[in-house]
Amino acid sequence: MKVLVVSFYYPPEIGAAASRISNMVEGLQREGAEVEVLTCLPSYPKGRIFEGYRRRLWKNETINGIKVYRFWTYASVSKNPFSRVMGMFMFAILLWTFGLRIMKVRSYDRVVVQSPPLPVAFSSILLFRFIYRRPTVLNVSDLWPTTAVVLGAMKKDSLYYRVLAAMERFVYRHTTVYQGQSQEIINHVEAFGFGKRHFLYRNLQPAIDGVGASGVTADRSCLRLVYAGLLGVAQDILGMIEHIDFKQMGVELHIFGDGNQSAVIDSYVKTHDCGVVFHGYKPKGEISRLLSSYHASIVPLAVAIKGAVPSKIFDLLPHGTPVLFCGGGEGERIVAADRLGLVSPPGDYDALRANILALKSISDAEYEGYRTRCKEASKHEFSFDEQMKKYYQFLKNYQQES
Repeated sequence: MKVLVVSFYYPPEIGAAASRISNMVEGLQREGAEVEVLTCLPSYPKGRIFEGYRRRLWKNETINGIKVYRFWTYASVSKNPFSRVMGMFMFAILLWTFGLRIMKVRSYDRVVVQSPPLPVAFSSILLFRFIYRRPTVLNVSDLWPTTAVVLGAMKKDSLYYRVLAAMERFVYRHTTVYQGQSQEIINHVEAFGFGKRHFLYRNLQPAIDGVGASGVTADRSCLRLVYAGLLGVAQDILGMIEHIDFKQMGVELHIFGDGNQSAVIDSYVKTHDCGVVFHGYKPKGEISRLLSSYHASIVPLAVAIKGAVPSKIFDLLPHGTPVLFCGGGEGERIVAADRLGLVSPPGDYDALRANILALKSISDAEYEGYRTRCKEASKHEFSFDEQMKKYYQFLKNYQQES
């Protein structure tokens, strides 16, 4: 089976979007599929095309055995919505030049289309489903434009919202089948009433060689916490460290990552003795080796977002790193039901502070219970390898709709 994956984000970009797509692509390859990727020149999260990719309109390369086709896009991380949208629409238009490779496109048995961004998903469904009649699989990882309204990025009565809402309905109606990263997303798409077959594809973490042995000290009198991920408005790490004095609690918080809050966080940490250490960006492989040396990880959402289950939850499980989840919805239910850590409402810093102190004071047996349950969950209920086997069969076996 030959598969094309269309995604706005892909490594060497960092962040959950690029990571989850590369995990899926490489997982399909290991299952026996021939996989290729159509994406844009990398720019996220810096908002500038990376070195080695500049001054060109396209570039073809091979990453970890995967053929990657890249096209230029307008790069920006500006808070101006127009600048961000320009990049999405430029790639949505330029990906049609890939359609000129008629024999290449016709050779794909499945085309997996990432959504959001909705303009890219809309354009891809038009090209591959309508023009080339390829079976398409819509990978819904976030519920735009609903999420944009929740985050304050747009207003529900705006023209832009109405355009995106029309695109959302179009891609749900016309994709062959779809997959969602959470049950909330599956329920949302089902509510449109189009009756499409679907697959619950969680953003799980592949097994990592050497993971299992703990590098964390048994002594939790000085609790070592970590946050590793994007530093943006959806996570609002800046708000958290402004409201919580970790040093006063006898806690260290180590922050790894990059994003539009990174410079302000760096400045705040340098001017406030608050028990926070900012390490900046580190490659994913290096972060993976470090995670087991911390007692727990904070996984925050600034506001409750329908359908959002942060992939960082699943990244932590193989390391046996308990989760301090700040959010609601399905992510909260997973952490609480499987007893993988402690939960608090989004933006409730008092509740988060109480959970940190609770984790610091519980018995060693209780703490080891959290660690054990995390590791067991990564091997069974949230096993990447088991999910990928089922997903590959889903792609192979579904019947194309007319």
